[in-house]
Amino acid sequence: MLTGNKGEWSEIYALFKLLGDKQLFAGDADLNKVEELFYPIIKIIRNESGGHFEYEINGDLVIISGGKEKLRIPVKTFTEQASKLLTKIKGEKGTFGIPEVEAFMTSINCQTLKAKSTSKTDIRIVIHDQRINQTAELGFSIKSQVGNDSTILNAGKTTNFIYQILGFKPTPKEVKDINEIDTKSKIKDRIEAIKKQGGKFKFTTLENSVFKNNLVLIDSLLPNIIAEIIKTFFTTTLSSTKDLTESINKANPLDYDTQFAHTFYDYKIKRFLTDVALGMTPSKVWTGIYDATGGYLIVKENGDVLCYHIYNRNQFEDYLFANTKLETASSTRHDFGKIYEDNGQFYFKLNLQIRFK
Repeated sequence: MLTGNKGEWSEIYALFKLLGDKQLFAGDADLNKVEELFYPIIKIIRNESGGHFEYEINGDLVIISGGKEKLRIPVKTFTEQASKLLTKIKGEKGTFGIPEVEAFMTSINCQTLKAKSTSKTDIRIVIHDQRINQTAELGFSIKSQVGNDSTILNAGKTTNFIYQILGFKPTPKEVKDINEIDTKSKIKDRIEAIKKQGGKFKFTTLENSVFKNNLVLIDSLLPNIIAEIIKTFFTTTLSSTKDLTESINKANPLDYDTQFAHTFYDYKIKRFLTDVALGMTPSKVWTGIYDATGGYLIVKENGDVLCYHIYNRNQFEDYLFANTKLETASSTRHDFGKIYEDNGQFYFKLNLQIRFK
């Protein structure tokens, strides 16, 4: 039996729903459907373990082909199956199977929950773009709001930022006492204890050189900007990407020339979020070539599937900027949040993880 979590079943839901709707609607920064901006779907392509399957819309029929095999199924069947599946996804927890939906999936050559892929592309859709009167095949990454919020950038030791602690000469006992603070907000409380002793945090570098260089490729000062955002997250009550960016915009820690009201920080953080969303990962060398060439499909709690399309780059960037937040990952697993000494100097690592909110 096929089993998966809400996010994985949402990929199948998106396939059924889009085939039933026959069109893809754009969304705005607040996750509202933009009724007048939609793309007729010509076909959807999935790479399965058994091969490459195409679901082509022809009037009221979906024609499914993989090699020579051809099936014709009414569009309304996909609408019915999508509705049934959404109800099931909402009512389940953890990892689960849905035998009746699996039977339908098998009948249409859909054998896995997650499309076979090494990139960020979960589904490929051939759309007709009416504005430029052209057909395009685009790869989309699917994010589901039905269930837990998904991450946009996963934490790892690769996402650790290293700060030198200046003006801080603790005894070994003081280091031990601070490192053993074990409150609910232990990282924030350890930082607070260091600051009380006159310690100031100065960003030095990232733990992982590949991630550092990926950031420099996007913008040479991006490591410093993100380091300020992480520090603000761990020393204030702010967590949303937008609020954190607004905070450092006011403080202007990089001393940009703001006399003409250039939005330096907003622009650079939006560029970073877009690159992360569409292909950049911390551990692989980033060349700037997007995996998800179309953008994002968001499966909303109410069942709508909205498209954030890189043709409408401003909307896509605004959506990412308004709907993401930083969060604290496991400090033991990713080895951050403790004072350590190196060559007589004291250092502290902070970690970056970004999730949809």
